[in-house]
Formats: sequence, structure tokens, C-alpha cells
Amino acid sequence: MIILKVKAAVAHLRRCDPILAEIVKRVGPCELTVLQPNFETLARSITFQQLHGKAASTIFARVQKAVGRSFTATAFLKADEAALRACGLSRQKLASLIDLAEHVVSRKISFRKLPEMENEAVVDALTQVRGIGEWTAQIFLMFALQRPNVLPCGDFGVRNAVRQAYGLKELPKPDELRAIAKPWHPYCTAASWYLWRSLDGSANME
Repeated sequence: MIILKVKAAVAHLRRCDPILAEIVKRVGPCELTVLQPNFETLARSITFQQLHGKAASTIFARVQKAVGRSFTATAFLKADEAALRACGLSRQKLASLIDLAEHVVSRKISFRKLPEMENEAVVDALTQVRGIGEWTAQIFLMFALQRPNVLPCGDFGVRNAVRQAYGLKELPKPDELRAIAKPWHPYCTAASWYLWRSLDGSANME
């Protein structure tokens, strides 16, 4: 398992790409938020999908209270479904959270094994869960597993930042973004973080 080394990543990005070097200089130190690689982090990401941050935070706080002090997959499955719906969860999101919890309880997803798995295997495992797509899995890789070389090609913020910084007329397509990102390897995670910050935005898990 390779964990992101921030100082080495920043030094590499400043050397390899003059445009990115200017972004690094403007944004300042790289301060990636580290999330816990557990059920609660993924449950939160599902809850936050397509909601504004404040509303999502309120709903998730209610869900946490309904589940109890130990926010585990087992505890979630024991919680009353009516009480969970009353927290503000839609039927679709509740179904996704139940599916995630069942995957964890049945050990189809093991948070002990995920840190030792290759990136592609982690994405494959997580996207088997209803409500978790490639983007959410990639963000989990970046911020929970701290993988150094993840490039979320479908992320609007990264694409928009590249369009602005590199003077492109349109948002880069995935292949175009990968070509631009070649010099950033093996530190695409830090590069993505700087691109998000260059827009004064944030990369929160959905």
C-alpha cells in the first residue's frame, strides 16, 4: 500500500509542470482532509449526494443519532427503518445505505482489506453498492485511503480548473485530461487537490 507523501508530491508538481507550479505558489501548502476508511465515511457520502452541505449535514446528524453511538454497518441494520426515513432520507438513499451495510456485514466489502487492495479493485468493490459510483470510490481512495495517484477524470471541478489554467476553450475530455496529467504522475491526487483549490472550491465526498 502506498500512502501519499505530501512534501514529495508538492516538490514533484512544482518541478514537472510550470502551470501547476504557479497554482501551488498561489494556493500554498497542500492540506488534504483525511477521512476514516470506514462504513460511516461511505454512508456520509451517500447521504450527501445531490444535497446542499448544510441540509445534508443536518440529515446525517439525525441518522447518526438514530443509529446510536457506534455507527457501524451492524448497528445501522438494527436501526428502525421508519426512524431512518424520518431523518429526511429518501427511499432511494435509504435503500443505498442498507445495501452498503449489507455488503459490509456480509464481508463483500472489508475495510481491513481495502487498504491492501489496488485502486482498481477498490473501485470495483465499492461500485457494487447501490448509490456508489466511480467518483465516490475515487474520492474514498484519495481522502480515506490516501492513495497518491488518483485522477478523477469525471470530476467537474478538476476539469474546469484545467480548462481555466491551461487556456482551453472547452472542458477537457477524460483522454485530454489524462494527457495533460502525464507529468503529474505519481502524484495526481495532490494535483487534483490543487486544481480544486485553484477554484476556491472543495472536494467533499458526495
